[in-house]
Amino acid sequence: MSDYYNAFEMSPVPPPGPDAVPPEPFHGIYGMPAFATIPTDDLTTSVDFWTRGLGFFELFSIPGAVVHLRRWAFQDVLLVPATSVPEQTPAMSVSFACVLSQLDSLVGACRAVRPDSVDGPRDTPWNTRDVTVTTPENARIVLTAAKPFDPDSEEARNLAAVGITAPDAGRGENGEHA
Repeated sequence: MSDYYNAFEMSPVPPPGPDAVPPEPFHGIYGMPAFATIPTDDLTTSVDFWTRGLGFFELFSIPGAVVHLRRWAFQDVLLVPATSVPEQTPAMSVSFACVLSQLDSLVGACRAVRPDSVDGPRDTPWNTRDVTVTTPENARIVLTAAKPFDPDSEEARNLAAVGITAPDAGRGENGEHA
């Protein structure tokens, strides 16, 4: 069985909790293991929404070709020019981790830039609180924050059903598995 928090030891995403602090924006260059490419017919409007609303920053741009945005490490988006964007939001979404304390301010920022852009927040059966945002390019972005673990919750039962143990379950004094 795996431990719920082991993955956080290798991740820029902090463990969930009431005092979880998001990592600083990462300005370094790395080989991106994954990224989203979003076509836009208005780079200026898109960059404004992604930076002021979603909290990304412009890492670099090649005028007329690409704007590389980033939030945390491994949260990379490439905005690329297109002649049009889809009229309907696709069923597919791209999710970005955040911490619970960020959700309200991100919702407020997105609504300030684009009033009808936010749906949620809502709690999920897998112990997150999610907000769905529709961007100016009609991309569906999910901001997802892990909730503090309650061992008596329905979410804990769901996680246990797939073999994920509660945080610190079966640990000895030094934090190693007993």
